[in-house]
Amino acid sequence: MDLAQLRTLVHVAELGSLSKAAGRLRIAQPALSRQIRLLEDELGARLFDRHGRGMVITEAGREALRHAKRVLAETEELRASVSGPGAELTGHVAVGLPPTLADMISVPLVAAFSATHPRVRLQLVAAYTGYLLDSLYRGEIDLAVLYDPRAPRSLRIRPLMQEALFLIGPGDAGLTAEEPVPFRALAGQRLLLPSTRHGLRNMVQHFADEAGIALDIGLEIDSYTALKDLVRQGYGRTILTRAPMHEDIAAGRLTAAPLVDPAPIRRLVLSFQPDRPVSRAAEFAGAAIAAIMAEQLSQGVWVGEMLAG
Repeated sequence: MDLAQLRTLVHVAELGSLSKAAGRLRIAQPALSRQIRLLEDELGARLFDRHGRGMVITEAGREALRHAKRVLAETEELRASVSGPGAELTGHVAVGLPPTLADMISVPLVAAFSATHPRVRLQLVAAYTGYLLDSLYRGEIDLAVLYDPRAPRSLRIRPLMQEALFLIGPGDAGLTAEEPVPFRALAGQRLLLPSTRHGLRNMVQHFADEAGIALDIGLEIDSYTALKDLVRQGYGRTILTRAPMHEDIAAGRLTAAPLVDPAPIRRLVLSFQPDRPVSRAAEFAGAAIAAIMAEQLSQGVWVGEMLAG
């Protein structure tokens, strides 16, 4: 097998189509099809199921894809190391972000790569912590921002920021930063929260148990956008950090008050793949994310503090 075959495998798997991969790679479709067939013959396994709507990767293909990405990343890293530390980065880097954070830093992160390393193919994956953890272990993403401070020890973890949780309600709820809400006052309030599969819900439940109260969960919803819209329309209140809601709060569409007694703090960390060296592109992405968040913190978007790496 050669690097061209591995690149073809990666692109066809990502796009689910030979024709789309041919367009991206600027190679004739029959040539790509032949590369896939040769790779399947060499590995002795079917990597894709072909059907009228495109190419669907098989389980054997997923395993081959994981190794292919690693080989290509190490090849790019070798090229970069030989070229010197100041060389322009190339290749591919996949970054996982929680949905709330993706809305805030995707544009400045893309701008940072475009200005400094425009030849890097940046992939952004917005998902909750559980999915991002699985993707890290499968080698599908290179780094992720995770909310869970108890991330598995096998990951490479770098502290990023800690932030306070707020009670957030509609514009007429009268919640203000000057009037903190005791956690026990949440008893009896209709709350809209993510399901128990997500770290935020488990954290809120932990503090409710400590405060000796029962939460009234009026609705479980795992869509951040829908959650914000429902709170704005007055269907209940939620518990979240203030940063992803700051524009709505500034416009008066939402109001927010800090929670106290206890005051929940959520920590964000940068997490890298456990079983391979961190590439220069992933290092740049992590540093850019930290810089973006530090700048937003200085502007009052975040309520919290940066943590030493």
